[in-house]
Amino acid sequence: MDRQIFAMVLDFVAGVVGMGCLTGVLITWMKWRRGKPLPTPELMQRLNEIADRVNRIETAVDATAIEVERISEGQRFTTRLLADRAGAPALVDQAPGGSTNRH
Repeated sequence: MDRQIFAMVLDFVAGVVGMGCLTGVLITWMKWRRGKPLPTPELMQRLNEIADRVNRIETAVDATAIEVERISEGQRFTTRLLADRAGAPALVDQAPGGSTNRH
């Protein structure tokens, strides 16, 4: 009885492995038969233009982030100066960091 179960399990495993191999061969054959067209020069030119535009946008976003940081540093400095001048505690020390805008 144990040999029959072992033989059935072995037959099942062999069938699954065979189906997997056959599926791999068929998929490889279909991909080879279809082929992959080479990109046209016009498409490559458009892709290069898009990449250039994305790089310019990235540079602009980085520059904007730096300017926003400079503005926030100036605002904190001004707030600290005004608080020290008036003798009151600075608001920057009381409020937690982060944005107060709802997103």
